[in-house]
Amino acid sequence: MLTGRKLALTLAFTALIALAFGVSCTGFFPPNSLTAVTIQPPSPQIEVGTPQTLQAWGTYANNTGTSQITSGVVWTSSDNTVLTINPSTGVATGVGQGGSATVTASAQGLSGTASATVYLGTITSFEVCMGTFGATTSCSDGSSPLIWNANAQGTPQATFIAEGVSGGTTFDFTTASTWTVVSSAAGIQCTNSDVSPETCQVTADTTAGTYPVTVTYGTTNAATLNIVVTN
Repeated sequence: MLTGRKLALTLAFTALIALAFGVSCTGFFPPNSLTAVTIQPPSPQIEVGTPQTLQAWGTYANNTGTSQITSGVVWTSSDNTVLTINPSTGVATGVGQGGSATVTASAQGLSGTASATVYLGTITSFEVCMGTFGATTSCSDGSSPLIWNANAQGTPQATFIAEGVSGGTTFDFTTASTWTVVSSAAGIQCTNSDVSPETCQVTADTTAGTYPVTVTYGTTNAATLNIVVTN
């Protein structure tokens, strides 16, 4: 049986052991802090009406690599008329006629972003047209290129749109399309802006020739226009 003096010493020793154990857990093994947040996929393609779950991944201070953050993440969309996202689950849904929106995932005071493209999935026709929406002069569905004869000496420019039919309605898809100049030649430029219509320009130093521009929308729609430069 412990006397008063021995009991006091035992309790003091036990307290010291507990304190030392606590220091070893918090001092020698500090919590692994988050240093960066990224979103996977980094450039999601999301079909209107089809939910897609995005993931937040974290990089940590102890150099253990990256791992998925499964709790404590807040999700937001820069444009809820294009893309809505569940703030706690990361389930994103495209709405409206498509377009682009920035998705942000925030955790522990840090955030990561992804640029999402939203598109209509059921397209019965897809064309590149010269002119403006509702007032086009010529179009091509990609089976044969749309030809624009440009004289480089005059530094010409022209406007184009991407349009298609979904559910019996014709839409202007230019703002949700990607315009890529296939040739690397200097002097051919397409703005690829967020404002329709698209503007392409040929500068005076462009070598005469035919330069294809590929326009894509979503994952399956593409058409080509040929910029024919004459000197």
